[in-house]
Amino acid sequence: MSSPRVDRPAERRPGSPPKLLRTARLLMRASAPALAAAAIDFQSRNLAHFARWDPTRPANHWALEVTRARLAREDVAFGAGTIWRYWLSLSEAPDRLIGVCAVSDVVRGVFQSAMLGYSLDAGCVGGGLMQEALKHLIDEVFGASVSLHRLQASVRPENERSRRVLERLGFQREGFSPRYLFIDGAWRDHETFALINPHWGETQRPAT
Repeated sequence: MSSPRVDRPAERRPGSPPKLLRTARLLMRASAPALAAAAIDFQSRNLAHFARWDPTRPANHWALEVTRARLAREDVAFGAGTIWRYWLSLSEAPDRLIGVCAVSDVVRGVFQSAMLGYSLDAGCVGGGLMQEALKHLIDEVFGASVSLHRLQASVRPENERSRRVLERLGFQREGFSPRYLFIDGAWRDHETFALINPHWGETQRPAT
């Protein structure tokens, strides 16, 4: 399985993070059609692992052409500043995707907020990789170039591992949403966690 070059200069559009990020152990690549086969492989390896937590999808959601088209739309949306999805791989094994994280539903104006989502390969759980990726992503979207004010994440109460990831990153529980999403055959309760950008002053005005 081939993957796009990862040594190109990081691309950054105004108000968006770069399309290529690196951490100590990870490559984080923005959605692009060239990643479709690797993304399908990542999903197929983890069907049972994700089944309990993933929203119900159409039967063809992970078909190759459907996936390519979806990643192409996300590539456009990345530049438009509405969703920034990154596919994760270990630096020494760039062809094999092991996770995904995304900042989506980006709203500017007086809100300056977005949703955070993430998932990790079953074989990589417990090594701190997702926390490493999310910390780097949060640093980017809370930094001066993107400057979001707030990130929100929704987690099922029984997903203790995901809760711990958020809590270690400083997210605070804000509320409870009963029957929030249709997942694994039923409407499931979720808890809402949020993180406020510490660089924003109490009376700082959003950019117009």
